[in-house]
Amino acid sequence: MSDIYIRTTGRAGRITLTRPKALNALSCDMCLAIDTALRNWREDDAVDLIIFDAEGDKAFCAGGDIAELYETGTKGDFEYGRKFWRDEYRLNALIFEYPKPVVSFLQGFTMGGGVGVGCHGSHRIVGETSKIALPECSIGLVPDVGSTLMLALAPGRLGEYLGTTGHRMGPADAIFAGFADHFIPIAQWSDLIEMLEASGDARVLERHAEAPPEGELPGLQAGIDEVFDGEALGDILNNLRHSDNEASADSLKLMVRNSPLSMACTVEMLHRLRSPNLTIRKALELEYRFTYRAMEHGDFLEGIRAQIIDKDRNPIWRHKDQAVPSVDVSKMLQPLGADALTFEEE
Repeated sequence: MSDIYIRTTGRAGRITLTRPKALNALSCDMCLAIDTALRNWREDDAVDLIIFDAEGDKAFCAGGDIAELYETGTKGDFEYGRKFWRDEYRLNALIFEYPKPVVSFLQGFTMGGGVGVGCHGSHRIVGETSKIALPECSIGLVPDVGSTLMLALAPGRLGEYLGTTGHRMGPADAIFAGFADHFIPIAQWSDLIEMLEASGDARVLERHAEAPPEGELPGLQAGIDEVFDGEALGDILNNLRHSDNEASADSLKLMVRNSPLSMACTVEMLHRLRSPNLTIRKALELEYRFTYRAMEHGDFLEGIRAQIIDKDRNPIWRHKDQAVPSVDVSKMLQPLGADALTFEEE
């Protein structure tokens, strides 16, 4: 497949995304190819670890390839998207639960579906250009691909902030929020990959890790915790509107362009997931409740139209005044019964 290069080199299973002109956007076929390779290597004693990387300077993976989701959804075919998300979420769980080290090198943008591939492994490497974000609310989705697990575990109320604003994290902030592990200058990555291939030992990474350039989030943490602690989206928006700090005004600017329904569901999802019993599967199952309904009952198709298809940046959301009744949130997140996400291997 020209979009992805899968091979074994030395002691490593290698997966390279090769769509740099499309910012390495993840297609359904790419997900299935990765899934197959990981399942084969899991049982292969000659493979000690997995390495994910990507071609190009701009992005590791800027998200899922959503053009086909839009095309099928506007024709009333919701099953194509549901199958895509099922397959993708099962892959996310496979990476998170993988019994061997999974190393990912995350240059440039890692967003949306890229987070699901790149940020669930055991060794997540960022460099000078790394920008990690969850902008799904801007297209009528919620942070998914298992990212709600990390958002729920992030310090304080950073999860609500990152999930509803789509704030882009540099390398230090990605480590601080739990989306990455080590900062290593990009100039060293090629040599490191050769070492990993030869040795099969991921411990080499820690010996090359450095302190990243200073991030923003630690300094914003207290203010974020104060205004993003509301029980629902309406409480958070009210806090932001009555706050006099500059960061609150910046947050409002980011949130005003996003789907109110998506943001409201994001807040509710994080509140539900914060418990000692949180697992990747619980996060993915809850996310799937939303994405299963996103085309038919949510803002997804309108969000894609405005951002990607017509590019007018003027979506007509279902809740125009940002007031989302709790019953609408409950409907998007209620159990799916027989259609619930499962993780059986097919």
